[in-house]
Amino acid sequence: MSLPVFVPSIASDIEHTIQSKLTALEADYDVRVLFAIESGSRAWGFPSPDSDYDVRFVYAHQPDWYLSIEPGRDVIELPIEGDWDINGWDIRKALGLLIKPNPVMLEWLSSPIRYRWNDDVCQRLITFSEKTTFGESCLHHYRNLAQKQWDKHVGDNPDVALKKYFYILRPALAIYWIRQNVDVQPPMNLQALVEGLDIAPVLTAEIERLLELKAVAKEVGRGDRIAEVDAFIHEQIEWATVVAKKEERPDLMAEGDHLLRMIVKGEG
Repeated sequence: MSLPVFVPSIASDIEHTIQSKLTALEADYDVRVLFAIESGSRAWGFPSPDSDYDVRFVYAHQPDWYLSIEPGRDVIELPIEGDWDINGWDIRKALGLLIKPNPVMLEWLSSPIRYRWNDDVCQRLITFSEKTTFGESCLHHYRNLAQKQWDKHVGDNPDVALKKYFYILRPALAIYWIRQNVDVQPPMNLQALVEGLDIAPVLTAEIERLLELKAVAKEVGRGDRIAEVDAFIHEQIEWATVVAKKEERPDLMAEGDHLLRMIVKGEG
């Protein structure tokens, strides 16, 4: 059993507004946006009609900005206004996080919704990311995320805001993906995660039911805990907790430095 295919889309007027905001921040901060994507539920595969627009981007300053003794601020965060949540990372910060690796950066590069996309730069980043993707390292990120969301939204409560299950299910599914595909990055999209895994039909059916509720209602309300969902989440968190994190990694710092210089100089 599989879920219906999720086709992400952004209305043309929303796209126009986002492009205008990106162009304005380029002028205000004297930066180049290298890529900008949608994160959050609209890209994860479980949006509500009133979901925010979570725009994330990576940018580069002019070369001289990187030559100061005192390092400058490496994030741009616009004030959250209405449905708009827009912020981004400087390319130096982004590459540093990619080397760790940071699953958030990996997800940004795989988002199904792209607002800006410098093909040359992004292909170099994707190629570089393939050398930095370590399943065990990403595993701990998803385990901590799932546990944090569980503690925040479920805990010992007899009932739960059903839509909150998705904020726990997605990292739990990513853990299950890593169990089966340790060298392959988990998809960002919940439907793609489910499609690529061997999951019990009863669990898939519960996920599909929750997706249908969330797609048509601003709030799906509270309901009884779902035993199949709870059991799956606990199994993944427990498994991830006992798996050792491998420390042996290739030294990619020199290659990352070279890539940073190329991008900042506009050579890639």
